[in-house]
Amino acid sequence: MKFHPTPLHGAYTIELEKRGDDRGFFARFFCQKEFEAAGVPMSIVQINNSLSAKAGTLRGMHYQLVPAAEIKVVRCIRGALYDAIVDLRPDSPTFGKWFGVELTAENRTMIFVPQGFAHGIMTLTDDTEAFYLVNAFYAPEQERGLRFDDPRFGIEWPRQPVEVSPKDSSWPDFDPVFHGIESLRGLT
Repeated sequence: MKFHPTPLHGAYTIELEKRGDDRGFFARFFCQKEFEAAGVPMSIVQINNSLSAKAGTLRGMHYQLVPAAEIKVVRCIRGALYDAIVDLRPDSPTFGKWFGVELTAENRTMIFVPQGFAHGIMTLTDDTEAFYLVNAFYAPEQERGLRFDDPRFGIEWPRQPVEVSPKDSSWPDFDPVFHGIESLRGLT
């Protein structure tokens, strides 16, 4: 695996290292030793799968507070999506910044989302499917979210969303207290 730093401190895109022949190729999707060597140790406790029927479906921007703050590794396995992350760690040099990347079944690129980051996706094709490796269990009492169009962050989505859940569209404007930002201190 090849780890490529993003403009956000501690976040990476991950490229597969393919070993090909006439049959196709072989590549590791996850290797704990390679993650540790890249400085991003991760133990997986859940593998999540999402399917979105319509292009323009938006899911996010989700995160969990300490002690359930989670690392995610996201890969698109069918179709295409735009993946966006926001650094919410108050002691990070990139606090409040966002980054986006296109993940497709064809490019097989993954994104490593550190603890203390909000994460969301927008599908770019119908029937888009994604896999998420996660290092913490889902904890609804620790769940928080940013609204995808919160002006504080100004995320530039590739299009207007056509589907957003009531929960994801009703997160309040950014409020450091409501959003639990102090609990994310020390995650850098």
